[in-house]
Amino acid sequence: MIEVINSVSDWKQILADKKNIKSIGFVPTMGALHKGHLSLVEKSVEENDLTVVSIFVNPTQFNDPNDLKNYPRNFDQDKNLLELHNVDYIFYPDYSEIYHDNYRYKVQELEFSKKLCGASRDGHFDGVLTVVMKLLNIIEADTAYFGEKDYQQYLLIDGMVKAFFMKTKIIPCATIRSAAGLAHSSRNELLTHKHREIAPLFAKLLRSNLSVEEIKNELNKSEFKVDYIEEIGSRRFGAVWLGKVRLIDNVELGREQNDTMS
Repeated sequence: MIEVINSVSDWKQILADKKNIKSIGFVPTMGALHKGHLSLVEKSVEENDLTVVSIFVNPTQFNDPNDLKNYPRNFDQDKNLLELHNVDYIFYPDYSEIYHDNYRYKVQELEFSKKLCGASRDGHFDGVLTVVMKLLNIIEADTAYFGEKDYQQYLLIDGMVKAFFMKTKIIPCATIRSAAGLAHSSRNELLTHKHREIAPLFAKLLRSNLSVEEIKNELNKSEFKVDYIEEIGSRRFGAVWLGKVRLIDNVELGREQNDTMS
């Protein structure tokens, strides 16, 4: 039976009572769980004695109040899914539990966080890094699992953990896609029926042999509003708006994509 924990003190007591647990796996989420999240959960359950999933819609990473307000939430459905996937604990705190300092203290990265998503979302990665550091310190996990769809986020979190000599090992996991190629995302639930049919073109173009400018032109012809398409190192990154929904994705360049399809 899955157990829901709301407070840091309750979780710390559980840790104290479970001294013989060899490994703890952790999957931080904002809820509205989909196949991508569940693939992380499955890997954690397979590799660890105990798995914890957090559900916390983190307000400090939203630069648009309407985006925060409209972010999909369905705790009961999420809980049922996690129970079916043999998760041991859900950490489900409120704002005051995580931000008892009211966000006076924060974690900042001063270079890569200003590029790509960070260029148009002021303060976004400050909020991401701060909440992830808090959660990693609370859970004390041996491993934490992050999807490669948010590859910039993964790199920043992995860099933070190494910079601050934290104990948790960050495990990247392949992007999970629909049969049409669209990366699973909680925000996909907010797409209209029409836009849901158009959305896979974003991933298809990112994985094409077209140039960055050609990809932008093709997207602009098909109702997308391009935030950025950029190539950094061996990856091509993209973010677009489709109606009121912002989609992100990335692909590895120079070889056939091996993203998991579903």
